Formats: sequence, structure tokens, C-alpha cells
Amino acid sequence: MDAPLYDFSPIARLLLMAILMATAPLAWVWLRNKNKSPLHRLRALTFLTLFLTFDLLGFGAFTRLTDSGLGCPDWPGCYGSASPIGARDEIHAAQSVQPHGPVTHSKAWIEMIHRYLAAMVGVLITVLAISNAIQARRGSVLISPWWSYLTFVAVCVQGAFGALTVTLKLYPAIVTLHLLGGMGLLMLLMVQAEAYGGHQLPLTRTLRVAVIGVAILSLVQITLGAWVSTNYAVLACTEFPGCQGQWWPAMDFQQGFSVFRHLGRTTEGEFLSLPALTAIHMVHRWAAVLVLAAILWLAFALWQRRAELGAVWAWALVSLAAWQLLSGLSNVILGWPLLSALAHTLGAAILMCVLTMIACRAFKAPPSTLTQNFAKVAGLKK
Repeated sequence: MDAPLYDFSPIARLLLMAILMATAPLAWVWLRNKNKSPLHRLRALTFLTLFLTFDLLGFGAFTRLTDSGLGCPDWPGCYGSASPIGARDEIHAAQSVQPHGPVTHSKAWIEMIHRYLAAMVGVLITVLAISNAIQARRGSVLISPWWSYLTFVAVCVQGAFGALTVTLKLYPAIVTLHLLGGMGLLMLLMVQAEAYGGHQLPLTRTLRVAVIGVAILSLVQITLGAWVSTNYAVLACTEFPGCQGQWWPAMDFQQGFSVFRHLGRTTEGEFLSLPALTAIHMVHRWAAVLVLAAILWLAFALWQRRAELGAVWAWALVSLAAWQLLSGLSNVILGWPLLSALAHTLGAAILMCVLTMIACRAFKAPPSTLTQNFAKVAGLKK
């Protein structure tokens, strides 16, 4: 059964549900820190929002990997209802026509739970922005409130990409941007969370630049990985290190990396060929070698200064590189199992969080006397 792409009739109920869901983490932060300073509560809210955003990114990957992105073919509700319960007749009709199609009862619930979680995170980020604005007016902040304002804008853009993902029927470029937006939200929240720690990493200028360079390379690789996933190109090569029994299989780079096209189609509307899917897969595989080498080099450089910095950062990068390598190989050799695919996405998210953390601590200027005194009063430093 067809549905209009946009139906805003349940928007009020969805907003109310998001606010009610957000009251639980907000109440938890308040009760655990009711005798602490407002700045301490703001810190706790930042860390909790970061954690829930990571969970949201993981559930978003689960939604994509279970082909549930079109479980409700309209936005923001499900056939004009606030939940699949109200749309059960429409879902049943669609499932009767296509029992294994994009619209089923289970897929509808997965998709709507993802939207509920996204709306809840949006509410928390809004509260975070308002709280930062209030504290900034009082002159009691450890980081510019513009970071929280930028995060608020980013989550609004994410909501728009989420809507376009549904209404444009999993348009690969939009789905890829949606995943990158989730990574961007994590990084923005990590920057804010790091502001409360006061930790520093005394890296040389060369190492600082190297951290930024590795982060950029990792983001490019994540973009390529998202392009592989959104085009379902993982299974274009089911062996390693070769592909289709060859070291250099037939590849169509032009069609594979045409951005403005629909899912599974070329720019002319024809079905996307195997050589195009192979090109997408192989470029991601080749880039992985470069990124892996860059991460290991950075880890080695940090290990050489372990007496000053500690060995934890080097080990963290090596462990994450190994995690990504093994989960990526598992996707290819084992036929893209759900667990491996989720592990690969979440590993990429953790890697970007770690690189952001290292960069924040490396570029953090020594705190001023005023900031040190205020942090002591707020109970953030001993």
C-alpha cells in the first residue's frame, strides 16, 4: 500500500514521545548530581549524550544492515501513525504482497525505534545547547558554547538526512552522508566531553599534524566503507586477498563512483553492473591498506614516547586497527554476517572517538589560572 512520502500528522505525538524518553536520562543525571554544581551536571549530561549517540549510531547501522530503512515508507511516522501499532493494517497489506519486501512488521518496528532514539538524542542535544548558553551567560563555562550550538545544527541536519533516506528510497549518497553525520556528531560531543577533563598530551608539532592527518584518512576510509555498504558491494568480492579469482578483476570506476544515482542503478537508469560493484569494493580494500599503515605508524610514534605519554594510546590504536582488519575480513570471507558488519561500523566510530580525544589533548593549551580556580570550585579538578 502506497503512502505519501511526508505525513506530519503524528509529529506532535512523536515529539511528546521523544521528550518523555529524554526525561529518563535527564532525571538520572539530575539525581546522581543533585548536590553538585551546575557545571558538574553539564559535564555528566555531555558524557551521557555522547554514550547515547554512540548507541544510536550502532542501532542505525543495525537498521541499515537488516534492510529496515524503508520499514515505514513515509516520514516522520509510519503510514501517518506515531507507531507501527497504528499502522498494522497498512503494514500487513504491504507484507502480504511482498512477504520479504522492505515493509514488514519487524522492519517497521526497527525503523521506528531508530527514529524514537534519534529524536531522544535530538532532545538531549537541545537541552545541552540551552544549558551551555545559560552557563555562558553566567560566565561559568570551560568550553565555548558554540560547540554545543554547532552540535545542535548538526543533529538537525542529521534529522533532515534521515528523512531524505526514507523519501529518496535509500539514495546511496544520502545514506552515506547520514552515516558521516553520525560520526560528526560523535566527534563534536567528544570535543565537548574532553573540555571537562583537563588532560593534555605533550605531542610534538609533527605528531599533532600526524594525528589530524590520520583522522582525515580514517574519515575518507569510513566514507568509502559507507559507500560499499549502501551500494551492497561487500559481496562483490568473497575472497581475500584476491577477488573473483583474480588480482585485478574487471572494474567500472565511472559507474561505481557516480554519486548522483539511485540505489542499484547507473546514472542512465540501468542496473548497476558487477564491475561497478567490484570497483567500489576494491577501492575500499586498497584504501584500507593505506589507513592501516598510517594508524600503525602513529601508534609506533606514540609508543616511542611511552615513557612520557604512557603506552595506552599506542595500544588503543593497534587494537582498533586489528579490530577493523579482522571485522572487515570477516565481512568478506564469511559473507557479510550481521555481527561482523556491526562490529566494523562500531569499531570505526570508536576509532574516530579515540583520534578526536588524542587531538583534543594534544592541541589543548595550558589552562589559565582563572579556569583552574573555577574548575577547582566546580569540583572538576582535585
